[in-house]
Amino acid sequence: MVDPVLAGFIAAYEAKPWQPGRVDCCLALAAWAVWLGHPDPAEHMRGTYDSEEGYRAIFAEYGGVVPFIESCATKIGARPVQVPESGDIGVIGSLTSYERQFGAVFDGERWRVRFINGYGAMIAPPLAIWRI
Repeated sequence: MVDPVLAGFIAAYEAKPWQPGRVDCCLALAAWAVWLGHPDPAEHMRGTYDSEEGYRAIFAEYGGVVPFIESCATKIGARPVQVPESGDIGVIGSLTSYERQFGAVFDGERWRVRFINGYGAMIAPPLAIWRI
């Protein structure tokens, strides 16, 4: 069973229309942190891109999704962990292609990713995990 706080967040964020640079898989992690009472760790990124090409360019600049999320997670004191618990954030997906890496929230059983049409569960190896 998904934690009610996380379930409330997922329902609220899923209701928002997909908008790269405002509502997407990586900014969903920052929105989760804000939902929990933290300052927005990705405020500096919001509105800086508006397309898939735009966020690919940002991830290329950072060297991948993991360093991007890590830079945001560090701002709120998130700490790296090896084994996820409900509410932890992570980057899951391909070890070799940042275009196949996704920001995700662990719901206690599986990783949840904000896709264009809403949240979905995804089975993929975690590349990095943080507890917020």
